[in-house]
Amino acid sequence: MKQLSGTIRNLPESGIRKLQEAARYIPGAFRLETGEPSFKTPKHICDAAYQAMLDGVTKYTAVPGIKSVREAIAEDFTKKLGCTVDYEQVVVTGGAVMAIEATLRSICDPGDEVLVPDPSWPVYSMCVLSNHLVPRYYVMRQENGFEPTREELERCITPKTKAIMVNTPGNPTGGVFSRETVEMIMDLAVEHDLYIVADEIYDFLIYEGEHTSFYPLDKDGRVILISGASKKYAMTGWRIGYAIASKPIVALINQVMVMLIGNAVSFAQIATEAAIRGPQDFVEESVKEYRKRRDAAIALLQQAKIPVVIPKGAFYIMLDISACKMDSLDFALKLLDEEKVAVAPGGTFGKSAEQMVRISYGTPYDMLCSGVERMCDFINRHTVK
Repeated sequence: MKQLSGTIRNLPESGIRKLQEAARYIPGAFRLETGEPSFKTPKHICDAAYQAMLDGVTKYTAVPGIKSVREAIAEDFTKKLGCTVDYEQVVVTGGAVMAIEATLRSICDPGDEVLVPDPSWPVYSMCVLSNHLVPRYYVMRQENGFEPTREELERCITPKTKAIMVNTPGNPTGGVFSRETVEMIMDLAVEHDLYIVADEIYDFLIYEGEHTSFYPLDKDGRVILISGASKKYAMTGWRIGYAIASKPIVALINQVMVMLIGNAVSFAQIATEAAIRGPQDFVEESVKEYRKRRDAAIALLQQAKIPVVIPKGAFYIMLDISACKMDSLDFALKLLDEEKVAVAPGGTFGKSAEQMVRISYGTPYDMLCSGVERMCDFINRHTVK
């Protein structure tokens, strides 16, 4: 038989998925590897979906989404960003991943170059490579709080560069870009005529400082804002994301949506509208809980004298394992085998993080603390003197 797709076969394998699969068969494993809220979706959101199904909202919708849902998203972001977002600038997608995929297909052609953060969520690279685009990785160093510098970004820009991908607050770093960094990237984008694909899905999870969005700084329609309901409302399985962009870009994203999915799930859209328009107590309480978990994990790591950058946002911690002289995947697999603790190997997020691992404090408090304690013991036991 003829060979299957070389493009897909050659995509980098996710180390997160590898650890998830390995941990699945270990009874009582401490699951710190997955970036997912531990909370259940609030009842009023589930009730809205159920009522929508009973009411017959189980058929195709308009490709960019149900109008009232897009209006709710537009109103929410207008309030948050302090600039007007029209519902016609919103596309509801099957998760934020689909919003990123549809965006790249809409703004790029094969052979175009895209700047990708290192470290970053591995799906960014997968989307770039699977569309026959060329990734150029800009390093975000831990000594700089995982924020990029102008020099590092300029080093990666060539005449073939089409777009910059950014993520703040960041996965896997928990880093939050300062206003100065955001303005610097905007200036570069204008100077070199680049699009900005801004993944800001963790915008509500800030512990120090404030979130600065790229979107309000956009004067000519070069920013595509990516977000979704999954993290904020504990709706990861509902698969609702959204892209907010200029109307010409939205028109092309809609074309891609026709090919990918047609439309996001109808009753999940109604649930998202209920989440946005309904009480926000759940969000406020979850942020408090994440802060409590973060502070507890950081205290344990610092007590064990393990190098770590305190995250300002999201629900991830990157920590240094260089003292163990192990490849990050080998470290993660050995930790799982010896201590039943699953973490994400840093190498899956980029070459710069090969001597790091990521833990998620989306994990329940007790499991998180027990897992971190076990990991600290493991690191100290395997430290090469």
